[in-house]
Amino acid sequence: MEYVRLGATGLEVSRICLGMMSFGEPGRGMTPWSLPEDEALPLIRKALEAGVTFLDTANVYSAGGSEEITGRAIREFTTRDDVVLATKVHGRMRPGPNGGGLSRVAVLRELEASLRRLQVDHVDLYQIHRWDPATPIEETLEALDACVRSGKVRYLGASSMWAWQFGKALHLAGEHGWHRFVSMQDHYNLLNREEEREMLPLCADQGIGVVPWSPLARGRLTRDWEETTHRSENDAFGGRLYDERSDRAIVERVAEVARERGVPRAQVALAWLLAKPVVTAPIVGVTKAAHLDDAVAAVGLSLTDDEVRRLEEPYRPHAVVGF
Repeated sequence: MEYVRLGATGLEVSRICLGMMSFGEPGRGMTPWSLPEDEALPLIRKALEAGVTFLDTANVYSAGGSEEITGRAIREFTTRDDVVLATKVHGRMRPGPNGGGLSRVAVLRELEASLRRLQVDHVDLYQIHRWDPATPIEETLEALDACVRSGKVRYLGASSMWAWQFGKALHLAGEHGWHRFVSMQDHYNLLNREEEREMLPLCADQGIGVVPWSPLARGRLTRDWEETTHRSENDAFGGRLYDERSDRAIVERVAEVARERGVPRAQVALAWLLAKPVVTAPIVGVTKAAHLDDAVAAVGLSLTDDEVRRLEEPYRPHAVVGF
């Protein structure tokens, strides 16, 4: 495993981030395809033994169940200081007023709830899961700053928004002397490269670490286009992200390069992403040991300039999706 700094910070993270959305009791929350704890723990242990130290979860994953499993895995297989623990806030956790969003009430309350589920006294990276148009961004930023000053959060991150929104948040935080976001978790992979237009240049300019979600396009980059999985058959959100009319050709190019290299397709798709200078660590969800093996192996796979050109050539502009 390789380790790099998260953006311009001094925080070292593994080049693969383990996405904990895959873990939680099926049917709890919105992930009927997730793995229960007895199946999840061996995979988490395998990741830690492979040197993966960066773990990303969220309060909404399996309605808190993912955080609970993550916390138990840390206590059972490693020590708190040996992992970089990230979670997120925004999604609705309870019905009625103040049950979600990024108000001061929600941010502070949900941080405490996440810490209880994780059974830790701090998280290394606390991220806003989406932009909240109903709350003034100044209110959210001030609340997040209070989280850092309390010692319960080390760094702040954001996810999936327009570049102008992220730029505004960075500017306001600097103007008020609040702690700024140090990372961006956005939708970026071979099938959707729209972030290359504005968000990624902004992150490069501002020293922001980039931790892309869905680096394998919900698995589409790892299998034939017609092939389905239990997740793809039960993932309504993922079904809106990709388009056969433009994406099938890229999937076929990935298959070609993988066949020529004699490696699984996932390694090719991840190697392409890891070669982008602005990318710190793709967030990889795993439900099988082979998924983890491919992610770790991709760190050592270098593509040629010709292979990169072949993979990128079929791309056509897409509508921005994911937030």
